[in-house]
Amino acid sequence: MSEEARRFEDVDFGDEIPESFADVRLATVHVFTEASGMTFSRFNDHQAARKQGMPGAVVPGIMSQGIFAAKIHEWAPGCEVEKLDTVFRAPLIADTEVRVRGVVTDMDDGARTVEMDLTMLNEAGETPVIGTALVRLA
Repeated sequence: MSEEARRFEDVDFGDEIPESFADVRLATVHVFTEASGMTFSRFNDHQAARKQGMPGAVVPGIMSQGIFAAKIHEWAPGCEVEKLDTVFRAPLIADTEVRVRGVVTDMDDGARTVEMDLTMLNEAGETPVIGTALVRLA
C-alpha cells in the first residue's frame, strides 16, 4: 500500500479495508506482553491457559485493539483514529488464523470523518472481536 494519505474524497460508503491476516503467533503475543508488562501465563502459555479454563493462550484485548488501529492506518496512512470501541465476544486464541476486515458504514462530510465496522474472524468463521472506529481523513 502506498504511504500517500487517503483523502476523504477518495472514500465511499461501503468501501472495505482489504482483508488480511493478523499476526497472533504466540511469539508475537509474547513480545507484546513483555513490552506492556502483561506477562501473565494465560497470554504466553497454551498449557497454563488451558489449566485456567481457556482453549489456549489468549491474545490480550489491548493487542486486538492495536491490530485494528494498525489495520486502519495501513488502509489510510496519516489518518487520525479518534475513537475505537471494541467488543470481545469470545477469546481470541494465539497461534490461530485470524482474518481482519473493515467496512465504511457512515461518513460525515463536515467533519471529514468516516465510521467503520471492524471484525476479526477466527478459523471457524466466528467473530470473537468486533469494533467500530471513528476515523478522520485528510
